[in-house]
Amino acid sequence: MTPMLESADAATARRPRMSRLPRPPRLRPRGTPPMWLVVALTCAGQFLVVLDVSVVNVALPSMRTGLGLSEQGLQWVVNAYAIAFAGFMLLGGRAGDLYGRKRMFLVGLGLFTLASAAGGLAQDDWQLLVARAVQGLGAAVLAPSTLTILTASVPEGAARARAIGTWTAVGAGGGAAGGLVGGLLVETLSWRWVLLINVPVGAVVLCAAAWFLTEGRAGDGRRLDLPGALLVTAGLGTLAYGISQTEAAGWTAPATLLPLLAGLVLLGAFLAVEARTASPLMPLGLLRLRSVSSANVSMFLCGSAMFCMWFFMTLYAQNVLGYTPIEAGLALVPSSLAVILGSKLAPRLMRPVGPRNVAALGTLVAVAGFAWQSTMTSDGSYTTAILVPGVLMMLGAGLAATPLASLATSGAAPEEAGLVSGLVNTSRTMGGSLGLAVLSTLAAAQSAGSTTPQALTEGYALAFRVGAGVLTAGVVLMWLWLPRRAAQAP
Repeated sequence: MTPMLESADAATARRPRMSRLPRPPRLRPRGTPPMWLVVALTCAGQFLVVLDVSVVNVALPSMRTGLGLSEQGLQWVVNAYAIAFAGFMLLGGRAGDLYGRKRMFLVGLGLFTLASAAGGLAQDDWQLLVARAVQGLGAAVLAPSTLTILTASVPEGAARARAIGTWTAVGAGGGAAGGLVGGLLVETLSWRWVLLINVPVGAVVLCAAAWFLTEGRAGDGRRLDLPGALLVTAGLGTLAYGISQTEAAGWTAPATLLPLLAGLVLLGAFLAVEARTASPLMPLGLLRLRSVSSANVSMFLCGSAMFCMWFFMTLYAQNVLGYTPIEAGLALVPSSLAVILGSKLAPRLMRPVGPRNVAALGTLVAVAGFAWQSTMTSDGSYTTAILVPGVLMMLGAGLAATPLASLATSGAAPEEAGLVSGLVNTSRTMGGSLGLAVLSTLAAAQSAGSTTPQALTEGYALAFRVGAGVLTAGVVLMWLWLPRRAAQAP
């Protein structure tokens, strides 16, 4: 075969110049997509996943009117997505390792897109709730694949840190943009477009990913640990359900305590099974890796406070300062830009300073923003009550998230990359869910059921004070436990 090719090349070279025709441009082989395209596709998938956590919030009143949802039904529009998302995340990450990361990216995005169409066209409340649950399932399969494909495609070092910074910025921007995008769609079109907007975007990303992304897996033919998958999915889902009940029923109600205890028991059973099975879903040795365990605990603590920022800032702007949904979304645009700036600055600082120091520095900046925000008043001005503290909180969030994600995914073997990526997303999601439940309960107790601007402000201020305390504890933990540098994969 080789001599024939060489002869053909030689014949081509001997052709007279006058007969030489312009060669067609050489197409890049499908097996080697450009790095920027891989980053763009994975970031687009992550943006859709995170956006749908928050985009429906401003559409809830319109959904209630359109479908006749009860108060509990409105809560489940949000919780059905969050519980399925958290419950299936580890399973989605491991499935990518075993069956192919590109395949799971396409399966997750396809489920997410179809469920978005079904939710946008729903005619009854149960149809909307089922669609939201399937959306969460698709997101749980899709989200780990986005980070795994990214880290597998970009060489370790400065380039990977920049790529993770972009992934972090886009994800954070999706959460930040939810209120603004939802408000614009609801006021200009209808609540249905909060879900239907995912369909054309998802279809474009799906087609591009199917054509350009390359398949990768590192499971070595191992089977999926079905008992472990069932236990961890049921445990996380039940725990997330219990957390979701706290706002309506309180922490001491049976409707809250029973699922919380059941979730903990199921997770305990999961750990017992993983310690004995030959091919575990989550090898417990991963947790002995300092980079994995410390970064995930730090991600959990940061998520528990920073995820709540958008929720309470939006409520403060609308319920206390009297902003419309669109005005509230526009008011938080500088904060959205700040988290993107922090995520892009972090890789530049990680090289000379080290990821541990950048994570701690970013969290300290966020602590300053939370402490400032806790001094809010019922008649605060935009500059001092929203702009400056919001920028500080989100600048710090962007600075901290990139080094934590880099540390969490370092040191693990290639066959565990999807699982570790799923663990990162699980830590952040469960931290955010638990933090929101706890801080919402504290805020409601502080306001004592009053809806006056003064009472609501006192409740929101307490939530930010507690968030500042949690983040301060996170800084101490990062400084003592995080490794100075990213670990090398075996």
